[in-house]
Formats: sequence, structure tokens, C-alpha cells
Amino acid sequence: MILVAVGYYCRFSLSYRDVSELLRERGISVHPTTIMRWGHEYGNLIYQIWKKKNKSAHFAWHLDETYMKVKGERCYLYRAIDREGYTL
Repeated sequence: MILVAVGYYCRFSLSYRDVSELLRERGISVHPTTIMRWGHEYGNLIYQIWKKKNKSAHFAWHLDETYMKVKGERCYLYRAIDREGYTL
């Protein structure tokens, strides 16, 4: 639960209150101050683990483009993919 809460806070740039509300919707009641304490205590450790798991992108990228309609207007959608298949 700590990993999920701190992950929401860091990855999606949410406030502690927003993270608390997201968890409450999933049946977990946590005060925003508790999430702040978890971030201070475990944030660096979680970042180090994430850094080891997420290697930097490779030098060969592939670009995929397509048209989409957004509110009736045609727009381009671009997606860059590295050699390992990860979306950048």
C-alpha cells in the first residue's frame, strides 16, 4: 500500500489529498499526512529501486504516427518506441 500511495504521488504529480481520495475510492482509508510521511521516509528507496529497473532508452527508436478525430477535428498521434519495445 505504501508503494502504491507514493507511486501515485510521484508518477502522476498528484497532491497528498488526491492520492488519499484515490485510495479511499479503492477501500483504503489513509490520511494525506500519512502519505506525506511515507514519501519522505520511503521516497528515496523507491526511486533507487525504480532507477535500477527502468534502464535508459536505447539509441534506436521507431516512430509511429496515425490520424485520430478529436472533437470532430483530425489530429496526428505520434508514438516513439525504443528497440526493447518500450513507449517513450
